[in-house]
Amino acid sequence: MSDNFSATATRITGPALSAFAITPSDSNDLPAPVRAVTIGTLPGTVRYTHARTGAICPTGPLPVGQHSIWAKRIWYTGTTATGLTRPLK
Repeated sequence: MSDNFSATATRITGPALSAFAITPSDSNDLPAPVRAVTIGTLPGTVRYTHARTGAICPTGPLPVGQHSIWAKRIWYTGTTATGLTRPLK
């Protein structure tokens, strides 16, 4: 899995340049690790797999807005927030 936030790309503290919808899945990782998730519709929990440690982490409940999480998978089971997007670089 490539890391869009390596030393040659936008830094972890830099702004997102675009965003793509996230479809939570219990079986598929995201196309690339993310450094933040935006909740756009309904607040709630986000269950994710940490991109570095592999630990499964529950959050929340979280309000609508952007939240810093380093994730390689957003789980369907345990995620109640909706309208999720991920920044790309």
